[in-house]
Amino acid sequence: MTATPDTPAPASAAARGAARAYRPALRAGVRIGPSLLRGPRTVHLIRHPATGAVSEIGPKEHFVICRLDGTRTLDDLAPEYAARFGRRLAEESWNRLLGLLGTRGLLDGAPDPPPPAHAPPRPGTFWRGTRRMVADADATTARLHLTLRPLLHRAIQLPLLASALALVLALALHPGELIGGTAELIRQPVALAAVALFLWFSITVHELAHGVAAQHYGGHVAEIGLRWRFPAAMLYCTVDDYLFIPGRRAKLVIAGAGAYINLVLLLPFGIWWYALPEDDPARPLLAGLLLLGSVQALSNLVPLPPLDGYRMLGHLLGTAHLARETRTYLALRRTGSEATAAYPRRARLVYTAYGIGSAFLLLLAATGTCAVVFLLLRR
Repeated sequence: MTATPDTPAPASAAARGAARAYRPALRAGVRIGPSLLRGPRTVHLIRHPATGAVSEIGPKEHFVICRLDGTRTLDDLAPEYAARFGRRLAEESWNRLLGLLGTRGLLDGAPDPPPPAHAPPRPGTFWRGTRRMVADADATTARLHLTLRPLLHRAIQLPLLASALALVLALALHPGELIGGTAELIRQPVALAAVALFLWFSITVHELAHGVAAQHYGGHVAEIGLRWRFPAAMLYCTVDDYLFIPGRRAKLVIAGAGAYINLVLLLPFGIWWYALPEDDPARPLLAGLLLLGSVQALSNLVPLPPLDGYRMLGHLLGTAHLARETRTYLALRRTGSEATAAYPRRARLVYTAYGIGSAFLLLLAATGTCAVVFLLLRR
């Protein structure tokens, strides 16, 4: 959202005086997100409480909107604005911004705008589709969160996190055994089917973990459903407002909750594997399960879209649409476009580093996959 003219400025002196004396207030429930780097610009997201419509505003609009509490007039805000941006807030800009906020239904007393039009859902087919499975996803995850809340205390979660990290370290010290166990697991169809079922269950819990974490920090779960891409099918959980939850840590926890719970689910099997003697016939099968499960969990932390690690990196860097904006910036650089001069130094560093880093990650993933497949075939 940018401050473009939606209503004409008052023409008469009386109207101008009324506009200067107006003390606008932001509508109750309007949510404003933190600053985000998007291309060459810094933006904030603002969300309507009733329709859920999300718009973008710039730093200047954000500065003014955050001070619309029903007590300030243009003359009250103008000195603060001048101290921040080096120039006074013009009356014409003030009127345009209020007109835009009014038409968007973001001011107290303004009528609700029509809800945003959504494209009709694509009909599901045998090969691919989605289906909503829960009538009230928010209430369902709220009940689940209430049940699990005693387990979310840091006195329990910190030891669990340390145990999960210890498991990852222990597995990293036994790569040969894990690959050999996976090869043995593949040769036993019944055991492999049981592991596949466990991994599918782990994916389901992964999605619910995002919803429970969002509930814990005051988020709203919009939808729980089933998504299938033949022959795979899995649960999904959509959190529609977690970008507006205050605090970077909360967003990181919500995004990383799925991979974390996947590792926690592996802990009993890791303890069992570690306790068994090396010649026990169950040990290779457990090793295969641990390798596949840990790859499933840790691969979600890779910072490439649409994985959870990509969202976590975006939260850490304070960026929006990092991959898309990186492609745009690098394309401009390749063509020698002068438009790159509009990018601030931080944006140039972020997009260049992410472009190089993502290319390296893709190369590493391809090399690692080929190496593991080669080792499995040799077994």
